[in-house]
Amino acid sequence: MSRGRALDPAILGAYDIRGVVGETLTEADMEAIGRGFATLARARAGAGGPPLICVGRDGRLSSAALEAGLVEGLTAAGADVLRIGMGPTPMLYFAVHERRALGGMMVTGSHNPPAYNGVKMMLGGLPFFGDDIARLAQTVAEGAFAAGAGRAEEVALDGAYVARLLADAGDGDFTVAWDAGNGAAGAVLGALTQGLPGRHVLLNVEVDGTFPAHHPDPTVPENLTRLIETVRAERCDLGIAFDGDGDRIGVVDGSGAILWGDQLVALLAREVLRARPGATVIGDVKASRVLFDEVARLGGEPLMWRTGHAPIKAKMVETGAPLAGEMSGHIFFADRYLGFDDALYAAIRLLRLIADEGRSLAALRAELPQRVSTPEIRFACADDRKFRIPEEIRDRLRAAGLPFSDIDGVRAETREGWWLLRASNTESVLVARCEAGDEAALERLKDDLAAQLRASGVALPDP
Repeated sequence: MSRGRALDPAILGAYDIRGVVGETLTEADMEAIGRGFATLARARAGAGGPPLICVGRDGRLSSAALEAGLVEGLTAAGADVLRIGMGPTPMLYFAVHERRALGGMMVTGSHNPPAYNGVKMMLGGLPFFGDDIARLAQTVAEGAFAAGAGRAEEVALDGAYVARLLADAGDGDFTVAWDAGNGAAGAVLGALTQGLPGRHVLLNVEVDGTFPAHHPDPTVPENLTRLIETVRAERCDLGIAFDGDGDRIGVVDGSGAILWGDQLVALLAREVLRARPGATVIGDVKASRVLFDEVARLGGEPLMWRTGHAPIKAKMVETGAPLAGEMSGHIFFADRYLGFDDALYAAIRLLRLIADEGRSLAALRAELPQRVSTPEIRFACADDRKFRIPEEIRDRLRAAGLPFSDIDGVRAETREGWWLLRASNTESVLVARCEAGDEAALERLKDDLAAQLRASGVALPDP
């Protein structure tokens, strides 16, 4: 293949490539993406020999064929490939570090519906996103591929990965319910729990790309229904759930109450900051004020940053932060670990924290200040307007002398709380969230946000 190939612009996300298989994303596209990525990797490697790229895949029905096309393209452009097979995305990141590979590519649709698939990438120890993806698409379109005869080798790293996870396990004798959601985390969850003390109840561990039990997104409360029921019926200390590729975590305490990503980071920061006083802890712009206040109370340096696993990882490298997390359940440890989002590792550290604190997760949750907030509110908005509207609102807030952050959309801060408006990087929507100390204040913040949206011509749904 020497001719260029125009990829569908719809699949080129800010942080990864993702589309509908057979429509916007095909095996031929994946072969071209492999050739383009290997070409860029060879340029990065210079004269040091063929670059080594690790490749993994999740359990979607289309992943095996797409992975084969990707590997064909990588080797045709002169990259050597280690194929680690099916498993969670963090196992691919682990493989890159373990084998000191130049890059990694994970065939995964993450938490999207079964018809979707795509690829997450890293190169030179950093996430491959934003301008990198644009450069890859341009390379594919131009067809200026390197030529070579790379080698592909299959390796089994699941045992080494599980052993690494268990290396940081505590000794808490808990009863835990685990829901793999029929996603790729199920490929290693059995081995992981066998190495842990306590009693473990496993749900939906059979990897099935049709996701028969429920959609694998632990940020949606409805997807945690069976986990909550199991926690209560089995008198578990807590329940843990994963998304489709195992890089996002969902947690419920022994009463069945959900802990969101920012609450988990606020608790996990206790152990990290005891070991690293004054360290930076990063939360995304959607996170509760409670997270940033708690990090400061613990003696850490709170830092708010852009939403997205790739920019968070890049910011961790820049600042040396040992811990970061997002509302979406991506939690990143560079304390004792490798600095990427690994939901299975986050689960291990959470169990260790509970054991060290000597109190139940429900008790630890109750110690956090309680705030009220909206879920994410989504407004349809054309792509040519969705980034401009937060900028318009930012300009109005600046003119009025009101405090705000514009690191990712616009987050307005008041004494009562805050509201956020940002453009989705993957859909034609605006995403909003509000948080306050009580329901009356929350309603006032929602009214403020609604007024700003109307001033920018956004049609709001009827109350």
